[in-house]
Amino acid sequence: MLEKINLEHILFLDIETVPEEESFPDLPEEKQLLWEEKTRYQRKEEFTAEEFYERAGIWAEFGKIICISVGHFRFKEGRRSFRTTTFYGEEKQLLQEFSALLNSHFNKPEHLLCAHNGKEFDFPYIARRMIINDVALPPKLHLSGKKPWEVMHLDTMELWKFGDYKHYTSLKLLTSILGIPSPKDDINGKQVRKCYYQNEMPRIITYCEKDVIAIAQIVLKFRREKLLSPEEVTKV
Repeated sequence: MLEKINLEHILFLDIETVPEEESFPDLPEEKQLLWEEKTRYQRKEEFTAEEFYERAGIWAEFGKIICISVGHFRFKEGRRSFRTTTFYGEEKQLLQEFSALLNSHFNKPEHLLCAHNGKEFDFPYIARRMIINDVALPPKLHLSGKKPWEVMHLDTMELWKFGDYKHYTSLKLLTSILGIPSPKDDINGKQVRKCYYQNEMPRIITYCEKDVIAIAQIVLKFRREKLLSPEEVTKV
């Protein structure tokens, strides 16, 4: 089935998130208590709520999106290209810009969103942050009442699971075993928070866009097609 999908109908994406405040004491007291309660099970007695706060970016209730990178294929006159771009800056604005992209260019029934672990992380995280920021959900993220086969989302981690719901494979591991150039050649996910609060946003954007390219490469690998060369990738 994957081989039958028109690659131009897929929007590949990845998000980067950080805790909403740089440090735990910066949170209002009520939010500190809510964080302590929310993470009690995960922390057990190994970490205090403050020590555990460095992981707050993975929860949409305590984190924020700092960039969304997207990429899509274009085929013209027999030539293939892959274009990437990144929405970044103030969270509400970047969510509005991303929503506008979906509503204007990826709003048809045949259009799909594709991410690695997107169904568990990227897609619901974006939707939750849109609700929090009072941004209208685009149809591609409005899943209420839809049957599973009506949800036009692709997830490269789910593709790799082959029905094994206990299995987790990181993007770094999957690219390695499939012979795809690693997107983790500068920073990794654990360093994003530090880079963000040290005003190193360009590094984060590059990191995020490399993840998008890697996700597209995985789909090509599944389709047994030639991987993208650096010359075929353009940043716009």
